[in-house]
Amino acid sequence: MKKLTKEEVNPEIFDLYDDYAHSKIDRRAFMERLSIYAIGGITVGSLMSFMMPNYKDTMLVAPDDERISSDYINYDSPKGGGTIKGLLSKPNNSSGKLPGIVVVHENRGLNPYIEDVGRRAAVDGFITLAPDALTPLGGYPGNDDEGRTMQSKRDRNEMLEDFIAAYEYLRNHPDCNGKIGVVGFCFGGWIANMMAVKVPTLGAAVPFYGGQPSAEDAAKVKAPLMLQYAGLDTRVNAGWPAYEEVLKANNVKYEVFIYPEVNHGFHNNTTPRYDEAAATLAWSRTIKFFKDNLV
Repeated sequence: MKKLTKEEVNPEIFDLYDDYAHSKIDRRAFMERLSIYAIGGITVGSLMSFMMPNYKDTMLVAPDDERISSDYINYDSPKGGGTIKGLLSKPNNSSGKLPGIVVVHENRGLNPYIEDVGRRAAVDGFITLAPDALTPLGGYPGNDDEGRTMQSKRDRNEMLEDFIAAYEYLRNHPDCNGKIGVVGFCFGGWIANMMAVKVPTLGAAVPFYGGQPSAEDAAKVKAPLMLQYAGLDTRVNAGWPAYEEVLKANNVKYEVFIYPEVNHGFHNNTTPRYDEAAATLAWSRTIKFFKDNLV
């Protein structure tokens, strides 16, 4: 089957995939609607293959990379899911205590992309913990479809407590300097925003295309923020002006970047929504922001 490129497909399929990825339509409806775009020799099968994540060929930092140590751990989340599994990663060549980063997954559990992000941040000099909010249900099942279904069965505020507990785990880790940030993507972006609301001592937060807190909650933010948005993501971006107004009114330190002509999920290099230039720039900004605020 010929591999498609972005230039060969109608850009409307990215909005369709967004609906599918956020459980607004099921897999059958997604495939049925894809058939509209199966023209000119492009089949539904090739479109499905094009849109689905490719975890095999996109890993940037392997689990056995000699620059880091990366292993699964379990930690207590008494206000959340009880015991939560997470991937703990740290650089091997460090001296002294390290700043920490909680890495928060999307709406489908701790998949290979988010594990890779945790390892990337370790290469950049941080001790990172990437929790799996699906742990109470058996953990990430190995595919995103089932992962989305499983995650929809958990209460999002209870999951928030799981990530706050991850912050506490890192803060008390013997290799951590006690300064913790959070980076999250999509659902994880909302978690990053809400950790800035709920954790007064949070050192920094970087939500990627994350839903915004209510005005009442936004007024409680103390941590420095770096907000990363996709220019074509009208669904999430609609909430930004009201959020910014509250941040300004409360003198919160923040930076915002809106990357033009890229889709929601542009940092995720396992799907065709990925934009290499925007993702690379956003990640370099993220790491610098964390170093400025946590080191």
